[in-house]
Amino acid sequence: MTLASTASPIPAAATLDRQSRNRRAIRIWLGVVVLALFALVLVGGATRLTNSGLSITQWKPIHGVIPPLSAGEWEEEFKLYQQIPQYELVNKGMTVDDFKTIFWWEWAHRFLARSIGAIFALPLFFFLVTGRIEKRLAWPLVGILALGGFQGFIGWWMVSSGLSERTEVSQYRLATHLVTACLIFSSCVWVMQGLKRHSADPAPTGTSKRWALALFCLVLFQIYLGALVAGLDAGMSYNTWPLMDGALVPGDLLIQHPVWLNFFENPKTVQFVHRMGAYTVFLVALYHMISSLMAAPGTTHARRSVVLFGIVCCQAALGITALLLQVPLHAALAHQGGALVLLGFTVAHLRGFYGAYPLERFAGSKNQ
Repeated sequence: MTLASTASPIPAAATLDRQSRNRRAIRIWLGVVVLALFALVLVGGATRLTNSGLSITQWKPIHGVIPPLSAGEWEEEFKLYQQIPQYELVNKGMTVDDFKTIFWWEWAHRFLARSIGAIFALPLFFFLVTGRIEKRLAWPLVGILALGGFQGFIGWWMVSSGLSERTEVSQYRLATHLVTACLIFSSCVWVMQGLKRHSADPAPTGTSKRWALALFCLVLFQIYLGALVAGLDAGMSYNTWPLMDGALVPGDLLIQHPVWLNFFENPKTVQFVHRMGAYTVFLVALYHMISSLMAAPGTTHARRSVVLFGIVCCQAALGITALLLQVPLHAALAHQGGALVLLGFTVAHLRGFYGAYPLERFAGSKNQ
């Protein structure tokens, strides 16, 4: 064996070591982003539940970061709010101090969204310029950044629906805004999980991966239904369980015409469909757990299916509690936070069937 042959593996080993360090740094960065997104969705939920979302009637992406700093500026902002239907029909007679309460919720939501833009964009730019991001990840991460920017537009599109004729934002636009946030959240979790080591255990059954994908789709759809419930204040009525309006299947579910409109604008129907969605998620998660444990009880995938089912049960309990208590703020936010935890774990569980991204031997000449 020659000296050259014994020395040749060293550069490759050093390259892989650098990639491992880079991946760890990117995972930490994405973990911070995921936590910030979690906080953003909770603040957004509080903004909706406190009817604060229309308190800022203008879209100022740059200047809007500075809140009113004087009594005159507060009066000016309050006068703008007094021009919209929500003030005239819901909050007429509100004082400036009362207005400040709802203003700060919406301002905090927008400020946090702007902050996440910086938390994501600046490190991404640094990682790209220094060659720390592997080629296969560059465009997906840039795509997440672009979706985040578009989400800002969706947020204003949602707010604008309540400034002229309505006293609240459109439930359609609210659902679009929340689902887009969940897609950004899920994408970050997916990439982050792909950068860590995974078990080499095979899937318990030939259909395990498909059931995991089905669970992700069902949970995302259930969040969409929850947004419709929130947008219509549908959780404020029919606060009994398991019966709804005295029956398992209440009447007048299809009272509006055309019939399809009931699934988006009839509060009773929307709440009923949300309940049915929860039962579906529960049953699919239960089946996925049982089939995984029966086929391969010792695998990582089977153990994850048990944890996933446990989170589903906790989330169901939070939803029932919020409903029975007539949706107080703390219970509603716990339920919304639980939905994000469930969604994130569902993504991580699904990612586990695909394993980590393979290491690229030559992943950028500027790695540090």
